[in-house]
Amino acid sequence: MIIKPRTRGFICTTAHPQGCAAQVQEQIAYVKGNPSIQGPRKALVIGASAGFGLAARIVAAFGSGASTVGIYRQGERGAGRPASAGWYNSAAFEAAADLAGLPSFSVTGDAFTDETKQKAIEVIRKELGQVDLVIYSVATARRTNPETGETSNSVLKPIGKPYTNKTVNFHTGEVSPITIEPATEQEIRETVDVMGGEDWQLWIDALREGGVLADNATTIAFSYIGSDITQAIYREGSIGQAKDHLEATAKHLHEQLSATGGRAYVTVAKALVTQSSSAIPVVPLYISALYKVMKDKGIHEGCIEQMYRLFADRLYASGGQVPTDEQGRIRIDDWEMRDDVQAEVATIWNAITTENIERLSDLVGYRREFFQLFGFETDGIDYEADVDPQVEVPHVY
Repeated sequence: MIIKPRTRGFICTTAHPQGCAAQVQEQIAYVKGNPSIQGPRKALVIGASAGFGLAARIVAAFGSGASTVGIYRQGERGAGRPASAGWYNSAAFEAAADLAGLPSFSVTGDAFTDETKQKAIEVIRKELGQVDLVIYSVATARRTNPETGETSNSVLKPIGKPYTNKTVNFHTGEVSPITIEPATEQEIRETVDVMGGEDWQLWIDALREGGVLADNATTIAFSYIGSDITQAIYREGSIGQAKDHLEATAKHLHEQLSATGGRAYVTVAKALVTQSSSAIPVVPLYISALYKVMKDKGIHEGCIEQMYRLFADRLYASGGQVPTDEQGRIRIDDWEMRDDVQAEVATIWNAITTENIERLSDLVGYRREFFQLFGFETDGIDYEADVDPQVEVPHVY
């Protein structure tokens, strides 16, 4: 079949297998083109099919020679229709890992469930024995608590009072004002339940109890702080409460794991085009301005560049010391948060309108990266050609 992009709001409902495979190969080539890392030997990536999770799995495998297990939702698959981008990404990763002689295995399911945790433990025990790195990279809007059975939904709202700023429809380029009403107390609690650190803690507890977490294991989860422009809707909003909980969890996990030589960190990453960030009002417009500034300065990074720098210059840097900020967080948003970068972004932000957005920002680059998340707008792919949407992941449980 000929697969074209079909969008519904901030998501694309189709994905192209060849385009996804090409994107994965580009990331692998980037890692292989850089110095090898004395890093993990056996890694578990929870949320491994896209974004930072996929990039971290690629760096662990092709940068450090690690065997890997990836956890992700399978997504809908069926005759005559495309699978998810995450499925195609994982198939491409495992095929490349096979060619390189790097053991890799997939566990599909809902990461929040006890069933998926136990299945992962069984696979690790059977295939790897133990893991010495656990990446927690789960981004979702809904979670069912395995203990209570209650389902929570996260919201992206300010706290205390309405928030008004401007946003962009990145498909059309229309810049318009937006007002977002504040989150209720229940919405805040549910957002923390979904996006906070509880499930990360449950994963580490389960892995330890299952005997598959190495004594010297490292575990990380991802967070974001951002600029003054996005503070009200992000760090000071409902999602910020969840990130505070995530960071508190990291400190608790660090205390637990350090007794046996392990460690836990929250990594604060830069703003990037992801399915999650595309859903947050104001953020796509901010990223479009940020990309313009950082590309002009030659310091722009995508997911794979961020993850390589995290491994090479932070987690596994020579000397053994992991540089952190005063709150114990690893900061790879340092280039984004440079004073000169933020000053130029603020200048663009104040001037940007529908009429000048393509001149002042990198909206074109934002839009292209959005479609690349789903395997489209990728160089070297003939999107008019028939392609088989049925692609198998080599080692899936």
